[in-house]
Amino acid sequence: MSINQPNVVVIGSINMDMVTKSNRFPKKGETITGQSFHQLPGGKGANQAVAVARLGAKVTMVGAVGDDSTGQAMIKKLNEEQIDTSYVQILKKNTTGMAQITVSEQDNQIIIVPGANHALTREHIDAAKEVIQSADIVVLQLEIPLDIVEYAAELASAVGGKVILNPAPAPSAPLSKKLLQNISYVTPNETELAEMTGQTNVELGMNELLLNESVPTVIVTLGSEGVGFKQKEDLLTRYVKGQHVEVLDTTGAGDTFNGALSYCLAQGIELAQSIEFANAAAGLSVTKFGAQSGMPTLTEVKETMANQK
Repeated sequence: MSINQPNVVVIGSINMDMVTKSNRFPKKGETITGQSFHQLPGGKGANQAVAVARLGAKVTMVGAVGDDSTGQAMIKKLNEEQIDTSYVQILKKNTTGMAQITVSEQDNQIIIVPGANHALTREHIDAAKEVIQSADIVVLQLEIPLDIVEYAAELASAVGGKVILNPAPAPSAPLSKKLLQNISYVTPNETELAEMTGQTNVELGMNELLLNESVPTVIVTLGSEGVGFKQKEDLLTRYVKGQHVEVLDTTGAGDTFNGALSYCLAQGIELAQSIEFANAAAGLSVTKFGAQSGMPTLTEVKETMANQK
């Protein structure tokens, strides 16, 4: 693993997660008693920024919070993780994004109220143009307006920058060619891949993105089954095995994967090795409670990978 400090820019959502743990998920119209409740910093953008920073990268967060105490708490938390928040906008007349998360049965259910995340504008992205275009890699998700995602990807790719798109939450309609042609790596899970392509077969979905949408590299996370990936240049599907761990909380596993992946790719590390590293990091994250609190350090990931050999 390279010792260079990668420079990563994450553009995306910043939320407060309201997390309830219960023995099971409630049925429609049913009230049940939960086991515990926590307020935890989250949002896919902030989560991925924390995941990269924990591994030792230089990270800049681009996003927005409301002019409220929650927004101030979120900025403070990002600063504690050594993340540059110079380009996190504090927007008046907006609330900070919220996510209601129920954790049960080794899975989770999530409802998001976007708040300030959906008030992010092109002008806010322009303010960060210099850092976006100087980054080793730019990481995007879909919890901010789609036109802002498209604009940010276009800015980064205009200077030949690497761009990771984690298409989560699952898009309600196929993503535009304009966006996908500015993406270096797309990282859906099985559900997101099906929503993007209309294909329930993973192999066919990957081919759809590679051949018809011209995405250079598709990486599909398959939960406990591991990760499948394919590049347009060879069209050979390869797999990394899943991690056999005791699952406590899957919240943030995908964000950990994307953060760790960007950490490696920003350094020019070979794709398969980058995915193995990211898969190990994601496996560690599900053994702890909370999205950000479960994200591992570089030392922890290296130790885990060494013990698996």
